[in-house]
Amino acid sequence: MVELSGVLGVALVALGMVLTPGPNMIYLVSRSITQGRRAGVVSLGGVAAGFLVYLLAANLGLSVVFLAVPELYVAVKLAGAGYLAYLAWNALRPGGVSAFAPEELPHDSSRKLFTMGLMTNLLNPKIAIMYLSLIPQFISLEAGNVLLQGFLLGSVQIAVALTVNLGIVLAAGAIAVFLARRPSWLRAQRYLMGTALGLLAVSVATDTSAPAASS
Repeated sequence: MVELSGVLGVALVALGMVLTPGPNMIYLVSRSITQGRRAGVVSLGGVAAGFLVYLLAANLGLSVVFLAVPELYVAVKLAGAGYLAYLAWNALRPGGVSAFAPEELPHDSSRKLFTMGLMTNLLNPKIAIMYLSLIPQFISLEAGNVLLQGFLLGSVQIAVALTVNLGIVLAAGAIAVFLARRPSWLRAQRYLMGTALGLLAVSVATDTSAPAASS
């Protein structure tokens, strides 16, 4: 049985991470603004599939691979940090754009939208770190089946992330219009997003914790 403290802990971690601008949010917002809410929802379906891949991989022993080859874990973490730093630079550099700024993008098919959402999530370092390092910390050996706890806690994270992201998808258009009428707010949003991404990149790059082994 999963302890209530574990459920609440994972829910808070998931909420904090989904509210921090990252690859998933940027992709979902851009698609929702340029191609409509339906495209955003289809893209979110791909993101959801990415969560399920991580949930299965983490609980079925991916962390054991990283424990056996720690250099691989470091390489993945640094690659993710580099990607976050790149996103931060794009937001903060002169002439950078906000995730909520309308931008011309090709109208892709539902299949491509789903696939891009999946790949964006699979390459998202925040999600990798959460499943490999953070969620296992809320598993209690005294509470019973560790594998079942891992799946249940991962399901809590997915529920929180999808709920918040769905709200973002549905509201992206209205937010974009609101900010477009207030250029100073749009710039402030861009700087806040870039700063948050930059800090996250530093945090990921300097984190010295190792992945927890699943049992």
